[in-house]
Amino acid sequence: MKLLRDTVLDPFLLGIFAVAVLASLFPATGTAEDVLGWVTKIAIALLFLIYGARLSPRDAWDGLKHWRLHSVILASTYLLFPALGLALRILEPGLISDDLYTGVLFLCLVPSTVQSSIAFTSIARGNVAGAVVSASFSNIIGVFVTPLLVIALMTTTGSVSIDPGSILDIVVQLLLPFAVGQLIRPWVTGWLSRHSAPTKLVDRGSILLVVFAAFSESMNQHVWSSVAVWRIGVVIAVCAVLLAVVLTITWYAGKWFGFALEDRLVLLFCGSKKSLASGLPMAAVLFVGQPVGLIVLPLLLFHQIQLMVCTVIAQRFARRPESEPSPAASAAD
Repeated sequence: MKLLRDTVLDPFLLGIFAVAVLASLFPATGTAEDVLGWVTKIAIALLFLIYGARLSPRDAWDGLKHWRLHSVILASTYLLFPALGLALRILEPGLISDDLYTGVLFLCLVPSTVQSSIAFTSIARGNVAGAVVSASFSNIIGVFVTPLLVIALMTTTGSVSIDPGSILDIVVQLLLPFAVGQLIRPWVTGWLSRHSAPTKLVDRGSILLVVFAAFSESMNQHVWSSVAVWRIGVVIAVCAVLLAVVLTITWYAGKWFGFALEDRLVLLFCGSKKSLASGLPMAAVLFVGQPVGLIVLPLLLFHQIQLMVCTVIAQRFARRPESEPSPAASAAD
């Protein structure tokens, strides 16, 4: 009961719901939409600059060389998820239409999120260095792996091409600010250690901006009016079950591989996420001439569900005493 009460009254979770409702009622359009896009990019870049400033070079190197952790996360993103997506074909066409199943399978093929995976890992006091490396690397190789998986597992029409600009965007928006943060670390690390509020503000603010932008985009494309309500309910249930299965597998996989709690949190958050920011532009390229709005609907829904569920999980781990493993770890054991 206490966990339920804490979940319902959690200010950050209530903020996510409020932002989603606000974006649905007043979606950003025209100039406001352009401004929102730039503000979101700036917030994400600032997030990575702060992470770079907080992490010592030795911690960053330790995160980079933790190849076992990164391998398991990549396996979850590009092997476990696709396998589960193929298994869900049994729901077509009785419970979900062909286009909606295409969307469900597509969400299983896109890369992991970057900013929210790292933000949740930070909130939960996990291995942020490992999360930065895993999430960024997942997105970089996803530019190539996701289209290849789509070609291998789906029947698509139109030409499939990979935009080299996607790699440049990742470098400029994520890795460059992180490197700048590393460079300015000697001058700002003391101030950041004494003031945690700015980091928390950027952590949570970047997630709220992503939620608002995603719901604005879905409203502007009239996604919700193009499918029956009961089918949306089925897709929501499928996304919730899919997320629950992956969260369970990644949590116990971390225990099976003998990872420390901080690394298990990286696996939990990075291995269970799917990126709306990467998935939407990929869908526009891969599904030319098809109902892209309907195909990305499962990804839109999964994205919101994962943010809300992982908010609860991250906040739960953040409240654990320093001297104890964690309430969730004790329950899992």
